Amino acid sequence: MRPFSYTRVSDPATAVEEVASDPDSAFLAGGTTEVDLIRIGVARPRRVVDINALPVSRIEEAPDGGVRLGGLARMSDVAAHPVVRERYPVLARALESGASPQLRNMATMGGNMMQRVRCSYFRDGDAACNKRAPGSGCAAIGGVNRGHAVLGTSEHCIAVHPSDAAVALTALEAVVRLRGPDGERSVPVGDFFLPPGDTPEREHPVEHGELITAIDVPPVPAARTSVYLKVRDRESYEFALASAAVVLRVQDGAVAEARIGLGGVATTPWRAHRAEEALVGAPAEGASYELAAVREMREAVPRSMNAYKVELAERTMVRALRTAAARAEGVG
Repeated sequence: MRPFSYTRVSDPATAVEEVASDPDSAFLAGGTTEVDLIRIGVARPRRVVDINALPVSRIEEAPDGGVRLGGLARMSDVAAHPVVRERYPVLARALESGASPQLRNMATMGGNMMQRVRCSYFRDGDAACNKRAPGSGCAAIGGVNRGHAVLGTSEHCIAVHPSDAAVALTALEAVVRLRGPDGERSVPVGDFFLPPGDTPEREHPVEHGELITAIDVPPVPAARTSVYLKVRDRESYEFALASAAVVLRVQDGAVAEARIGLGGVATTPWRAHRAEEALVGAPAEGASYELAAVREMREAVPRSMNAYKVELAERTMVRALRTAAARAEGVG
């Protein structure tokens, strides 16, 4: 690990200026990902700018019934917030499913959105990895790829996106607020995570020096009965093999609204548009859920060790849909 300098700031404009003016600098918030990457030599900033003192950590109810999550709001605080638990249980559960209690007490919402992949080849300085060293290849494609993606992949990268919270926020159609050298802008969460394509090293449309100040979650009445289901090798401190965030509204025995996010199976938090289209207007029953799940996974590209994820994702989706439907009908 090479030496680096440390600066602590308390003003958002100063933080942006400090990082934007130096291409070898990086923001430091909770540090649960960045510090690890610095230790193993994958991230090599010359300077880190500590932003924990910035006034962007509040969790606020919006006038329209939504909620604004500060970029520095801690994951544990968001999961425990009464508005989040009541109106967006899918997000509360996704947050509680991530990492460990200790890490959730440190990790921020902005950092969670910006976290890097957990692919072992990305973190191994000697392995070929197009994310870490563009043009070097992807060792995972012909290597140990049991935990890798089957959706949204390319010939350059099959690393799975690790965030649980981002899967829920994708289903909820959240909006990410950024502040950078050119001012403030907003990016819909559906555009915030970039598929690898030919540029796997670029994971977000965030420019150097831009800072996540907030995440806005719009009002979604059907989300009060939403569900997050995560399947993993062990109960705690483990990433998803497959997960599903489901918002469902049932009316007169049919699906009136469906929003589905998938995790653990794709290179980005995956919006299951094909499944949603198959569900709306269909009977709220098992056969409809199974058909939608199969339709969503039809484009999957499994590798040597992860073909099981296709069926696992289908089963996870169906179970989450059944649970969400039961809750929706219970309050209807």
